[in-house]
Amino acid sequence: MLGIVAAVLFFVAFLINATDLGTNDVFSSTNVMLLGLMCLALQVAGVGAGLARRR
Repeated sequence: MLGIVAAVLFFVAFLINATDLGTNDVFSSTNVMLLGLMCLALQVAGVGAGLARRR
């Protein structure tokens, strides 16, 4: 799930960068890309992989 979120954030960062959209400092393309990298790192680390059922 976090991999999909990361892909969407990368796409939004690409759109902001490609269109030279004037955004404030919070939603700059670099910050959105860093959020995508954080989600991707969490996905690779195993966070959000699913619930482990214990018996």
